[in-house]
Amino acid sequence: RPARDRASFSAAATSSPHATTVLCVRKDGETVIMADGQVTMGSEIVKPNVKKVRIIEPGVVGGFAGATADAFTLFERLEQQLEQHPGQLTRACVELAKQWRTDKFLRKLEATMIVADKESSFQITGSGDVLEPHDGVIGIGSGGSYALAAARALVDVPGMKAFDIAKKAMTIAADTCVYTNHNFTHQIIGGPDATTKAEE
Repeated sequence: RPARDRASFSAAATSSPHATTVLCVRKDGETVIMADGQVTMGSEIVKPNVKKVRIIEPGVVGGFAGATADAFTLFERLEQQLEQHPGQLTRACVELAKQWRTDKFLRKLEATMIVADKESSFQITGSGDVLEPHDGVIGIGSGGSYALAAARALVDVPGMKAFDIAKKAMTIAADTCVYTNHNFTHQIIGGPDATTKAEE
């Protein structure tokens, strides 16, 4: 591999904007979004306790993988869409994805989002994708595939709540992905354990 290609590959491998894990699990009327707290720059852990899950508006929560400032800009745009289309999360997500793909400024933002309310959950990307899972499980970030696989293996286990599935799957991802730690924050929509703020 030429030296220039090697340098580019190395930089991409060590400074991925999605070096984190965020998981959404929906089961039995309860929806959980959970994320780790690690921020990584290259091979250095710069912060272990960032909260990557937030309330967008009452009944709507989101989580992000990517640059923090970029993600908060996108959350603000989503809030604007929800103000224009109250109670219509699907439409708000589609409109955000359109803006993200076509707006000259927004196109430069590097993040991936998970957004959920009591009825739906979506993954939104800068390429214009608004993806709704068939099984209620979404995983994003560098450890997203590990968390997704673990959650799908557990989601049919009788007696396991969405929160229990999410926590176990995130623990597996944190044990596997070097860019993911065990400082989890979460939000719960629906069910007796619904939260109003992020909790450790």
